[in-house]
Amino acid sequence: MASGKTPEYAAEETWRVFRILSELVDGFSLLSGLGPGVSIFGSARTGRRDPMYRDAQEVGKKLAQEGFAVITGGGPGIMEAANRGAYAVKGRSVGLNIALPKEQKANPYQNVSMSFHYFFCRKMMFVKYAVAFVCFPGGFGTLDEFFESMTLIQTQKIDPFPIILYGSKFWKGLVKWMDKVVLRGYHNIAPSDLCIFTVADHPDEVVEEVRCWQERMKGKKPGKFRKSSVSFAHRITPEGTREGHHPSLEGVDGQIITL
Repeated sequence: MASGKTPEYAAEETWRVFRILSELVDGFSLLSGLGPGVSIFGSARTGRRDPMYRDAQEVGKKLAQEGFAVITGGGPGIMEAANRGAYAVKGRSVGLNIALPKEQKANPYQNVSMSFHYFFCRKMMFVKYAVAFVCFPGGFGTLDEFFESMTLIQTQKIDPFPIILYGSKFWKGLVKWMDKVVLRGYHNIAPSDLCIFTVADHPDEVVEEVRCWQERMKGKKPGKFRKSSVSFAHRITPEGTREGHHPSLEGVDGQIITL
């Protein structure tokens, strides 16, 4: 083969597509009737005696009492706490688990559960079935979810929704860096981009933010998302993102090449 890949390797790659497809289909089937959900992220290493664990448990409980499904990565730490809070009041407690070599162990407080092999399939479910994101202190995974959601809203691939950073003491350094360095130092984002998220320090603040946003959406008055000027002219696609203009580039002979 010209690519240097063996026929066996090529066949394995082809079958991987079907595995990806099966995860997406199973996820859509499981969650399509879930109703409005809030995805909660945070460290798997947070202990049960940590104040953040107790706050995440309270957030999960209060959101479930308001009728929201609580969606987490299904593991220990903050994920367990949020699921535990929702589970305790007989709410919809969703765990989207991931197969990892270490650390990830499904918590017992899930009444809707699915296990994923691929991070990107799992991440699509977090976004597609959520009306808000709550990010508790966490590591690379939490930061990944935060910045991915920010990117999707900034680029108008999804409708804006509340992104709440919980714990100002933990997040203030990152927020300051985005403002001082990314915005004012290098001009790599717009001032309105820093209005896509908010910071909270109490469970009631989280619930109020989500509830107010939902009431605003039910009133069909989306307007502007805080100070961010967002215009959505493209329709929503089945996977939950918006269509856009396909990029094109000009060849050396002046011909436009559509990608």
